[in-house]
Amino acid sequence: MTITPALPRGAEEKQEAPAGRTSRPAGGRRRDWRMALEVIGFTAPALALFLLFVVWPILRAVQFSVYRWKGFGPLVDFVGLQNYLAVLRNEVFTDALMHNLIIVVLSIVVQLPLGLAIALLLNRRMRGQGMLRTIIFVPYVLAEVIAGVVWFQLLQPQYGVVDNLTEAVGLSGPEQGWLGTPGLALYTVLAVLTWKYLGLAVLLFLAGLQGVPEELSEAAQIDGASWWQTQRRITIPLLGPTIRMWAFLSMIGSLQLFDMVWILTGGGPANATTTMATFLVNEGTKRQNYGIAAAASVVLFVVALVLALLYQRFILSRDNDASDAREVR
Repeated sequence: MTITPALPRGAEEKQEAPAGRTSRPAGGRRRDWRMALEVIGFTAPALALFLLFVVWPILRAVQFSVYRWKGFGPLVDFVGLQNYLAVLRNEVFTDALMHNLIIVVLSIVVQLPLGLAIALLLNRRMRGQGMLRTIIFVPYVLAEVIAGVVWFQLLQPQYGVVDNLTEAVGLSGPEQGWLGTPGLALYTVLAVLTWKYLGLAVLLFLAGLQGVPEELSEAAQIDGASWWQTQRRITIPLLGPTIRMWAFLSMIGSLQLFDMVWILTGGGPANATTTMATFLVNEGTKRQNYGIAAAASVVLFVVALVLALLYQRFILSRDNDASDAREVR
């Protein structure tokens, strides 16, 4: 004879419920709806601004790019892809694209070692450390217009401070000026850009260095490693994600470069410093070829998007994979 223990009240109903089906309380559904409404309420303003100021201008630029339009009147002269063909066949635009790519490469090649060296130096304890950090970061804080006007005056031929300094040490600057010589203008602009944006690289690298555990450096020193070996084997590899993120920001900024070039040279001399941004502004505001300018802007958007996706796929993806692996562990 077996005795079946009594089940608590309500257990019979739970046992009779079909397997795999669970009833959700009404309170849980209300919480889900409340959470969904909160998410929509918080994201809707940002999404509306994004659609209004980002997506809508892009769509309008694409629309303008398939018309021959002078900036006034309705869009009636449909030309299809002729504006894009005109842009891609324009030697000034292809040179501008090459100038942007040169600035992308040289900005990373020059600013990366300089910024990393300065960040490693400022990360050590020394007198006047805070003042040195401020001095290096001040140029980045200055507005583009202010920095451009100051350097335009400093680089004036014969009367500028730079020419006076070169003459004081027995050298002579170019006759047409640093910004007026086609072979030197682009690299002069690059030097000004390095002065302007080096502080951002130093700031990001210093922030990344704060996340490097000091115990690793101390253990390396105990094992007999020199300061340089410690930086090369431990600090710099751990700083890799920060370096890759800074390189991504530098690449996008170099592709969109406009302000400094426009103030210093206006794209001259002889289109030696023209960028894709200055090209489309010249076509739109000076020549009133808004269809050509819109096509150039779309090409610039596509170039930046493709490079960003490639960089994300082949370089930044390793950091995402590493973070996912750490979360799994």
